[in-house]
Amino acid sequence: MTVPAALRALTHRDFRLFWLGQLVSLIGTWMQAVGQAWLVLQITNSAFKLGLLTALQFAPMLCFSVFAGAFADRLPKRRLLITTQSLLLVQAFTLSVLVWTGHVQYWHVAVLATLLGAVNTIDMPARQSFIADMVGRDALMNAIALNSAVFNAARVVGPAIAGLLVARWGVATAFLVNGLSFVAVIIALLCIRTQGAPRVHTGSTVRDDIREGVFYALRTPRIAFLLALLLPVSLFVFNFNVLVPLLARDVLHEGAHGFGVLMASLGAGSLGAAVGVAVLGRTRPRLRVLIVAALVATTATFAMAFVRNFHLAAAVLVVIGASAILFMTTANTMLQITAPDAMRARMMSLYTLVFAGVTPFGSVLMGTVAEHAGVPSAFATAGGLGLVMIVAVLIASRRAPLSFAPAA
Repeated sequence: MTVPAALRALTHRDFRLFWLGQLVSLIGTWMQAVGQAWLVLQITNSAFKLGLLTALQFAPMLCFSVFAGAFADRLPKRRLLITTQSLLLVQAFTLSVLVWTGHVQYWHVAVLATLLGAVNTIDMPARQSFIADMVGRDALMNAIALNSAVFNAARVVGPAIAGLLVARWGVATAFLVNGLSFVAVIIALLCIRTQGAPRVHTGSTVRDDIREGVFYALRTPRIAFLLALLLPVSLFVFNFNVLVPLLARDVLHEGAHGFGVLMASLGAGSLGAAVGVAVLGRTRPRLRVLIVAALVATTATFAMAFVRNFHLAAAVLVVIGASAILFMTTANTMLQITAPDAMRARMMSLYTLVFAGVTPFGSVLMGTVAEHAGVPSAFATAGGLGLVMIVAVLIASRRAPLSFAPAA
């Protein structure tokens, strides 16, 4: 039977198992994201502390992601992922117990969010580079698009379910379901045959590996440009966990259910874009698509400053979600196609550093602006500064040639 081109990566047994496990696990992850944001607002009623929590969660990626990439290149990725997913399971259950027993305090959530970020710092580059080990370069773009599709399908389903559960049974339920969801991905990893073998050891130190990876990125115009363009999008667009709950509560005057619907709208746009990439995507992604997606995402973020209607807010969030995930999927694919096999995890750690590592700065900035100048001002600041930085990157890039032939 002929498999549709949009699903060709699923012909690889190991990726198919991985993909199904991720589907279940990520629904739980998005449920926890909604529950955690709502819990912090319940405990503190502070936009700044909500932004600070997000900053703490992503701070480990800023500090340690380059080390994590070199670390992931040296270990069997399947075994490493089983360990990280098990730790994430424990973190979710711990948070659930604290909330259910009525003992949870802000500092508990902050510490557990920091631990979550520390584990994800290792998990993200290992997981993303493991995809290439399972499917190879020929199906890599399709695999990344399908992985993005399942990620954003979960972003639609997870917040919608979380909004209903939180409104009916409280936030502890969201954390419990997330903990249970990790069982699916752990079982899938145990059944996968691909080991994600480490690169051949050459006697170099971790410091040497990091230096080699950073120098390679800086000396490769394509990768340097991708990371430079990724910076403003990550810094100013991906502040959803801070701005969307504040938008729901303070601007639109909605409860947990309305917040869940807004997050689901964001996910619906992301899912549509990811499916579109899977169906229509080419082996070599286009630079023009990357640039347009970045401009649309920041412009739509700026437009949110003027939205006061719930349905219009949901519609604009669909646009932001679609353009943001189109940008991220294209950038991810370009980077993985460019990177040599032995250096892929290190390149993905730099991707993680720029994508998630700058989040603490964006989250604290947006939380501070929202608390002192209002949520609309925070959206205007995010979109406006993002646009300015993207234009600056595009002007600077004119001086460097951008070749898109695959790296050796």
